[in-house]
Amino acid sequence: MSAFEPGLCTVTFRKLPVAAIVALALEARFAAIEWAGDAHVPPGDASAARAVGRLCESTGLKTSYGSYVAPPADDLSAFEPALKTTLALGASNMRIWPGTRQRDSRDYSADERRATADAIRDMGAEAARHGVTVSLEYHPQSLTDETRSALRLIEAVAHPNVYLYWQPRPGLPLDDALAEVARIGEHVSHVHVFAWDRARNRFPLASAADYWQTVLAAMPPPRWTGRRFAMLEFVARDDPEAFLEDAATLRQILD
Repeated sequence: MSAFEPGLCTVTFRKLPVAAIVALALEARFAAIEWAGDAHVPPGDASAARAVGRLCESTGLKTSYGSYVAPPADDLSAFEPALKTTLALGASNMRIWPGTRQRDSRDYSADERRATADAIRDMGAEAARHGVTVSLEYHPQSLTDETRSALRLIEAVAHPNVYLYWQPRPGLPLDDALAEVARIGEHVSHVHVFAWDRARNRFPLASAADYWQTVLAAMPPPRWTGRRFAMLEFVARDDPEAFLEDAATLRQILD
């Protein structure tokens, strides 16, 4: 197994203040937080990013920046504020969205796919100049909404500073999940962890503990060389108590 450490995605707690989220991560004995760019650390607000970064640094928490930059509609001029925010936060990794959100990968023409890969490559190169990695969200209704499309995209980008996240589509059977990570796992930097069914109902992570333990154990050796985080996302009812229960399960899975 490639060693993953536990982390938290703050989209789980959009309504909670920064200090409360940090306190939850510490209580959960987590190692990292991915800060949501649509909630706690808006792009372009360097002052807020620095304040959050100082708090995390003082408590030993690593950070990632969960941006909503979505190439090719967003170009380098849209990427720059998010990158500056990542740097102000002190994060070494930045997440972006591949393609237009809420659009299926099958709806893209070859030219649109090429434009997306070119834009991502440029963003990866610019981020590399500042020591920041770029990771592509792996999500329904994006250019990474199924394995073949994701693999085509990362191979077209062909930049050593650009990686994939991974998460299962809601309700994805275990055999299909194992097939996915076998094909794309070498490109995976971090993963988002949750327990949903096909209808997006949320369940305690304990109900999917065997699933996650099997998938993470099957993840092939990555080209990623940094610390890797399995980041808990979207717990039942967005409830801090449910989060702490899931956090304990996640630690057991990773141990």
